[in-house]
Amino acid sequence: MGRTRPAIRDAAEHPGTGSGTGKRGPVVAALMLSMALAALDATIVSTAVPQIVGDLGGFSVFSWLFSGYLLAVTVTLPVYGKLSDTFGRKPVLVAGSVIFLVGSLLCATAWNMAALIAFRIIQGLGGGALQGTVQTLAADLYPLKERPKIQAKLSTVWATSAVAGPALGGILAAYADWRWIFLINLPIGALALWLIVRHLHEPRREPAPRPRIDWAGALAVFACGGVLLTALVQGGVAWDWLSPPSIALFGTGLALVAVVVAVERRAAEPIIPGWVWRRRTIAAVNLACGALGLLMVAPTVFLPTYAQAVLGLAPIAAGFVLSVWTLSWPISAALSQHVYRRIGFRNTAMIGIGTGTVILLAFPFLPYPGEPWQPALLMLLLGGALGLFQLPLLIGVQSTVGWDERGTTTASVLFCRQTGQTLGAALFGAIANGVLAARLGGAGDLDTVTRSLESPGAATDELRHAVAEAVHAVYFGAAIAAGLAFLVLLFVAPRRFPVLASETKETDDTGEAVEADDEGPEDAENVSRPSPAPRGAP
Repeated sequence: MGRTRPAIRDAAEHPGTGSGTGKRGPVVAALMLSMALAALDATIVSTAVPQIVGDLGGFSVFSWLFSGYLLAVTVTLPVYGKLSDTFGRKPVLVAGSVIFLVGSLLCATAWNMAALIAFRIIQGLGGGALQGTVQTLAADLYPLKERPKIQAKLSTVWATSAVAGPALGGILAAYADWRWIFLINLPIGALALWLIVRHLHEPRREPAPRPRIDWAGALAVFACGGVLLTALVQGGVAWDWLSPPSIALFGTGLALVAVVVAVERRAAEPIIPGWVWRRRTIAAVNLACGALGLLMVAPTVFLPTYAQAVLGLAPIAAGFVLSVWTLSWPISAALSQHVYRRIGFRNTAMIGIGTGTVILLAFPFLPYPGEPWQPALLMLLLGGALGLFQLPLLIGVQSTVGWDERGTTTASVLFCRQTGQTLGAALFGAIANGVLAARLGGAGDLDTVTRSLESPGAATDELRHAVAEAVHAVYFGAAIAAGLAFLVLLFVAPRRFPVLASETKETDDTGEAVEADDEGPEDAENVSRPSPAPRGAP
């Protein structure tokens, strides 16, 4: 209601949205800076925890510095996606950036752990807008043929930030003050915000009735997601899975699921519209990316402990074993276009996740104790496989919807991946702790093992064997998740994604639509329907 599908306007009038790369340069720079903020903030705090706890106290609840941020980002993704489809990308990205920067400034002024956790949640409320809207804008700015370029750039930013975040956090905490971890966001975010305000121009909208905002649905989604994710994050950590708090949270979450369904069915413009799950392509991509989030927990959470306890590496060297996949993932993602143009989005993603399944299954067969290059090689191959899986799905699903549905679609994919990561952390944590308890006679869990590694000579042969078996079990579980993603693509996803006819057109330097070059069998056979008429348009 009250929306028009924005075509790129004249490049001379609005250089930030022209089709030429140079004309889009300032906007692309802003997107990369915004992505860097969101990616850095997910990792930069980890190495500064000792200094933060030493200054503010609150060791028993410090995990909420991460959990609170993650919860806020995850539950707000669908809300921001719908708002960006209703009001445009620019106001949502500007509002999210402001909230994120205010939260960063508040974090730097925190006087105790409770205040810092509350301010981290505020940061997360802005971070949800950054993650979802940046990915949506990337699809808006580039036609299908050029979209892998911007997505590869964003993947590179995310990978670099994931590696640099812990190191930067440790340096700032050791040589400056932990508060600079949050203050450093301000100049970077301010520059990104200025570039967006100055150079991103969305088309004027036709006069139309005021759009209805599903505030009741937004509140219900936020409450439901917050309760269920809290149950997953804290279950088995703060309390036992079958304890009264856990049962109460899961029970409340399931009740709120029913409330969300009831509210969204009655809403004129629901936050989570039913078509997100009724369309086979979107539903299949959501499920597959949820499995991706789940399996990513195995290397990101458990491989560093394996590298330290089993291989005897120092923390920095252990981090390098993990970080090698950030080299192959962006390269594979950038090159994936040459594959999916020939065989299609679905088949390319199936090759990627099928290869990933084999690689994950190979990990338990590594020799004990083995050499560091062996898991590093597997991670390098895994990054290449997942780059071939994730990017074609994201680009493919974005190309099946028009502008006024792209924000919601992109947010649903990111929401499922984030939820998969949360579920994976809980599920694989329980598996690892169960194996360790059985192997060590109930004498330890993963947290105890991780803390014990700080003591010289703590990794006894018995402990090393136990950690190896626990991580092998986790990787086997991750392989099952990858196999499920393969089956979803095989049996749920359509053989060819229904790409919109408008996605096979490009814009020239004047902003006029022109026919794109031949995209190969994928696009030639997948163009199934014209772009739907915008709501409220004549």
